[in-house]
Amino acid sequence: MELSDVVKLKKDLNVTDLSGEKVMIDFESGKYFMLKGAGNAIWDIIQEEITVEGIIDKLTSEYDISREDCEKSVKAFLEKLKELDFI
Repeated sequence: MELSDVVKLKKDLNVTDLSGEKVMIDFESGKYFMLKGAGNAIWDIIQEEITVEGIIDKLTSEYDISREDCEKSVKAFLEKLKELDFI
């Protein structure tokens, strides 16, 4: 995944906030997922189309994290979402 890639949600998942964690249900596959921590923040950011670099910019401005660590984590998280066909 490149910094210039645009991230766009492909599926409309049922998402519920529970005590700071997100529970997502994919009715198509019957699977559910829980997001917490930075995953929550990334999920909120990608509700609108944005580049990978844009996600990293937002996170590094809000959290005390190095750009390098942030980039590595964001790319790994997005790859997982891509594998699940969410983006």
